[in-house]
Amino acid sequence: MTTTAPDFEKAPAPAGKRRGGGVIGNTGLYLATGIAALLFLIPFYLIVRNALMTDREITGENWKWFPTDIQWGNVTEPFDDVTVDFAHAMWNSVVVAVLHTSGILLVCSLAGYGLARIPYRHADKVFYAVLVTLMVPTAVTFVPSFVLVSSLGWVDSYRGLIIPGLFSGFTCFLFRQYFLGFPKELEEAARVDGLGYWGAYWRVVVPNSLNFFAAIATITFINGWNAFLWPLVIGQDPSAWTVQVALSSYMTNQTVNYHLIFMATAISILPLLLVFLFLQRWLVQGIAQTGIKG
Repeated sequence: MTTTAPDFEKAPAPAGKRRGGGVIGNTGLYLATGIAALLFLIPFYLIVRNALMTDREITGENWKWFPTDIQWGNVTEPFDDVTVDFAHAMWNSVVVAVLHTSGILLVCSLAGYGLARIPYRHADKVFYAVLVTLMVPTAVTFVPSFVLVSSLGWVDSYRGLIIPGLFSGFTCFLFRQYFLGFPKELEEAARVDGLGYWGAYWRVVVPNSLNFFAAIATITFINGWNAFLWPLVIGQDPSAWTVQVALSSYMTNQTVNYHLIFMATAISILPLLLVFLFLQRWLVQGIAQTGIKG
């Protein structure tokens, strides 16, 4: 007589275990995210707090979380300072950052597209040469770059501030990796319609890669806006100062105007916040599309 073992159905796992921790796991995740967000916001809080205080409150012995009397007049003080043309420095930074970003996107995207799509004999050697530039310290090329710019008469000009930085080996590398993963079928369809490499790049590749372009533009704009050493050396005349150089002028050997420094810093951060808020939804998507695999 043959007996058959009863078929017991497995009880479903508790909802908490199926979801990897359930309420407790999600609470821990939200708590860790909230703590990280607070830590990142602390510098912004300190900047705004000190910008709306007096120097006596900033340097006082007793810590104050908020100003006793908010100094709204500090907002216009950077623009009223006769020793530093802060408004013109802001405008210089806008011009330099926008043109620098536009140039990087054009030059590096064309270079990356050529390395990824145009077949020629020494493509790999050119790509390796681009990678080698990433290993050269900036300090090594700083003096030769200044000598070249000075010999061309570009000191105290937008050309000297922008043109030497119009190529980035790392950005070229990112564009190449992205274009390697771009669907070839779209480009082949463009060639059937009679477009060459330039036409396929401009009419097909660029319109379908706006997420990635926006991500690179955001990072490049932030780097261009925050640049200090090169604008300090090239912009020797106050009329060529960028905002970062103007901020450094508020700290001298004789005096340090704390509330003025913090207020000017808060104002200089606003363009970066606007750019980031406008492009933030493309930033993560674009970085994820670089084609770099771990």
